Amino acid sequence: MTDPKRHNHYIGGEWVAATAYSANINPSDLSDVIGEYAQADAAQVQTAIEAARAAFPAWSTSGIQARSDALDQVGSEILARKQELGTLLAREEGKTLPEAIGEVSRAGNIFKFFAGECLRLSGDYLPSVRPGVHVEVTREALGVVGLITPWNFPIAIPAWKIAPALAYGNCVVFKPADLVPGCAWALAEIISRAGFPAGVFNLVMGSGRVVGDAIVHSPKVDGVSFTGSVGVGRQIAISCVSRQAKVQLEMGGKNPQVILDDADLKQAVELAVQSAFYSTGQRCTASSRLIVTAGIHDTFVEAMAERMRSIKVGHALQAGVDIGPVVSRAQLDQDLGYIDIARNEGARLVAGGSLVTCDTEGYFLAPALFADSTANMRISREEVFGPVANIIKVADYEAALAMANDTEFGLSAGIATTSLKYANHFKRHSQAGMVMVNLPTAGVDYHVPFGGRKGSSYGSREQGRYAQEFYTVVKTSYIGS
Repeated sequence: MTDPKRHNHYIGGEWVAATAYSANINPSDLSDVIGEYAQADAAQVQTAIEAARAAFPAWSTSGIQARSDALDQVGSEILARKQELGTLLAREEGKTLPEAIGEVSRAGNIFKFFAGECLRLSGDYLPSVRPGVHVEVTREALGVVGLITPWNFPIAIPAWKIAPALAYGNCVVFKPADLVPGCAWALAEIISRAGFPAGVFNLVMGSGRVVGDAIVHSPKVDGVSFTGSVGVGRQIAISCVSRQAKVQLEMGGKNPQVILDDADLKQAVELAVQSAFYSTGQRCTASSRLIVTAGIHDTFVEAMAERMRSIKVGHALQAGVDIGPVVSRAQLDQDLGYIDIARNEGARLVAGGSLVTCDTEGYFLAPALFADSTANMRISREEVFGPVANIIKVADYEAALAMANDTEFGLSAGIATTSLKYANHFKRHSQAGMVMVNLPTAGVDYHVPFGGRKGSSYGSREQGRYAQEFYTVVKTSYIGS
């Protein structure tokens, strides 16, 4: 058997070898080695930063049509190869193939959206309070940006950081999650052929302790956009603020899905299953707290248990599979640990929670649903980031709203109801950055803002036109006659 193909860094317009490589393993089949991917040292990261710094003056003032054409080319190739890239994503991260293809399509559309944003740059031309003076308010590129992405969306999240960064004239040093470098490398390879000048985009793979730290602490990086854990995000914020670099953080969630007595039961069950368990529950917008009012509670628990019996867990590439494997052994251990914690705290296991045996060796776990849980249990407070959810019974809407807001996080929140009164009240009073009415908490569009409140997010919003708040700086110019 030949050695798996080695994949190098992309620095300064060249593919650069490393002294060490790491194997990328399929969580659906541990015998499937997708490839070996370069591991950068601090010196290589510094070289990438220098390349980006050297390319910035020309790129930041380049013509907007050239930027738009390059981004559109990237988007077109991603969409043309969505089956191939979706298969790669399913192999390395464990999403089912339909979900993986959907994520790839989203990435392609993101690049195309920002190709258009290049041509929609705008500013203000205003009269001054002083006679004979006018004011121009314009936006300029931030500079060199470090982009650090997580493993759960290995092509969509890189796309929604890279595309606006390039659209607004920045130069990029991109570090993907070490667990899923395959999609990042494939995206970098597409970008390398799209006509961007050398140094404008750079890919450096490796561990957060080496690559991430080198990016975050470099005085030549003007801003860092990070998606990942709360602990790491807070350390990045401290470092960036201390040297006055711009920082954008997307971190944890403990998202509530409220089910009211008047909800359509079938619809509520389906959106709860999708919110909590699809993508193996490995989404920051996943709902792991199902807050159910007393009148519908018992019926809802029974209907959820029945629905979960039909969920098929298996190899991500197998037709008919609803939920693929957990992404890694470490994540599986964390999920199983929280299942034990919930049992020990007195929650009742309604369905799932056991390992699943498949034809291949992988990290397969039946989604776990708990009932009879309380707000102070760890299963109700801490982010599991896996297919584990619990049902909390409350008296009425007011109690449900209070329970939904009783968390240090505030990313996404949902409500299932046929009442316009309660839907409108929840939209206004939910302490979350995104609110879903009769929809799953997980599932957002690429052309509108993404982000949360409290411990979930820090800094300006991602995606859509709001992305310019992070990737640009405002300049005010006064012009006398």
